[in-house]
Amino acid sequence: MRHGSVVRTALVATALALGLAGCAASSAQDPGVSSPAPVSGEPELSGELSVYAAASLQAAFDELAAQFEQRHPSLDVHPLTYDGSSTLATQIVEGAPADVFASADERNMQKVVDADLASEPELFATNTLTLVVPAGDPGGVDGLDDLADPDLTVVLCAVEAPCGAASATLLSDAGVKASVDSYEQNVTAVLTKVAAGEADAGLVYVTDASTTSAVDAIEVDGGEDVVNRYPIVTLTDAANPRAADAFVRFVLGDEARRVLSDLGFGAP
Repeated sequence: MRHGSVVRTALVATALALGLAGCAASSAQDPGVSSPAPVSGEPELSGELSVYAAASLQAAFDELAAQFEQRHPSLDVHPLTYDGSSTLATQIVEGAPADVFASADERNMQKVVDADLASEPELFATNTLTLVVPAGDPGGVDGLDDLADPDLTVVLCAVEAPCGAASATLLSDAGVKASVDSYEQNVTAVLTKVAAGEADAGLVYVTDASTTSAVDAIEVDGGEDVVNRYPIVTLTDAANPRAADAFVRFVLGDEARRVLSDLGFGAP
């Protein structure tokens, strides 16, 4: 039996993140525009900061990184590295020069902790999955049951990625054996294929579905029961631990909580 309701999404988060990043860049380049001073009580930071973050965090962390860099004009925040959390964890364990790691699940964060490269990660957000189809739903997809149809092109995250593990749990709970045409490295790749019309359906986080009008989101039964929890940590070998600790505290703070909430992330 088909079920679910189609909800149109809007291109809001990406434009907001890019706009804020652009404002940050123009302030840095225009000598007539002063950068905001650090908030009272915050350390004066300098040097460089490298952040590795789950692909699903891009809209939020682009905005947060721009705000953080404005607070600390002597600090150079490198363009953030986004990918599937499993890929990032592997890179960090193999020696990637990151100061901060933000994962879309606790399992991949634990790999970094077990390698003695981090300790005491803290949770800062949660996320859930939704079914997405190209705008207008040309494949006539109504719910999870349709993912078993071999005539449809279905894409999911690889099970190693947090979105893939969550997708596997959601489908198992629903008793659906999906007919999957391709497994992608991260949630952004799944969304990109569906948005381009290269797939009839896929499972992504609700926060990713809200970033483009090229897809329709379909609520799925049980989606609220499969929750990904996002931890963040300063890495043991961080080249700039003071800046890394300050960024982690910023992400855990109220201002970042508002940004994350506005983009659809739940509280930890």
